[in-house]
Amino acid sequence: MSGSLTILRAGPGMTVQDLGRPGWLEYGVSRGGAADRLALAEGAALLGQGADLAAVEMAGMGGEFQAGSDLRIALTGAPMRASIDGTAAAWNASHLLPAGARLAIGAAQSGSYGYLQVGGGFQTPVHLGARAAHLAAGIGAALAQGGVLETGPDGGRGTGLGLTPENRFEGGTVRVVASLQTALFPQAELERFEGTAFRRGARGNRMGVPLESDGEGFRPDGARTVVSEVITPGDIQVTGDGTPYVLLSECQTTGGYPRIGTVVPSDLPLLAQAPAGAALQFRFIALEEAVALEQDEAERRERLRSLCLPLIRDPRTMPNLLSYQLISGAIAGEDDVLEEMR
Repeated sequence: MSGSLTILRAGPGMTVQDLGRPGWLEYGVSRGGAADRLALAEGAALLGQGADLAAVEMAGMGGEFQAGSDLRIALTGAPMRASIDGTAAAWNASHLLPAGARLAIGAAQSGSYGYLQVGGGFQTPVHLGARAAHLAAGIGAALAQGGVLETGPDGGRGTGLGLTPENRFEGGTVRVVASLQTALFPQAELERFEGTAFRRGARGNRMGVPLESDGEGFRPDGARTVVSEVITPGDIQVTGDGTPYVLLSECQTTGGYPRIGTVVPSDLPLLAQAPAGAALQFRFIALEEAVALEQDEAERRERLRSLCLPLIRDPRTMPNLLSYQLISGAIAGEDDVLEEMR
């Protein structure tokens, strides 16, 4: 059965996103899609559905919504304060949003992009094989107050599941592999790149994020020999002033800046979610290690459903029940407790 969700208030940069539209680079359209693709997989696991269904992506700030019918929802990505009709709702969890109920989502408490998914996915128009808004390419538009999002048939059942994700919302170490122009950078520059403590620049967006540091910029040899060529999310371009710039999901399709390296896809969610000012470090790894990491990550995503646990657990299904402190503050019942408290 299909449903609907009305937008009562929308934060800036709120869009519908899915896994994007690969295969259109030759026409000048990059893949786009969710900045944090892992969050879509987590929400899909919580709802028991495919990760290819469209969700609402919230950049730094949520909004307020009203259900036009009973909806199953999942909240993933950057943790945000959420409530349903004034009652707090857990993040990284699935919930029932009854018809007429209001869902309020506040600002991100850490990270950058939060996601609201519904059972059956959002049924916005399909363009070039995807529902994702790609504002840089003029596809779709930001969501606004008064909009109504139709939802698809929901064949799933049940809510009340929670998932504990790895912390990817405060920066950290990002693994990279050599790119087409890595050899243009002297070894000393590559070592300095690995040893530099970077900060995520405040001007980042869905196209990419600049990396700030206190040191000098990074200089390749023969940068003028680089021709404009295909670029992809994860590429780390070094601009004319030596500033590294990491491309994200809505990047352009070609570029002529030399690339010092490319972020492995499994680490892109950490980079996309890093808030402005977050500390970032980069480490080169071999291509063979990167391939193994991607295989492990793909297997882990397949297991996400098995990692979902009930928010309220049934003691009859807890094999480690006796490891919990079930009784605290027991007394013999013979003493006058009130007298002792006076």
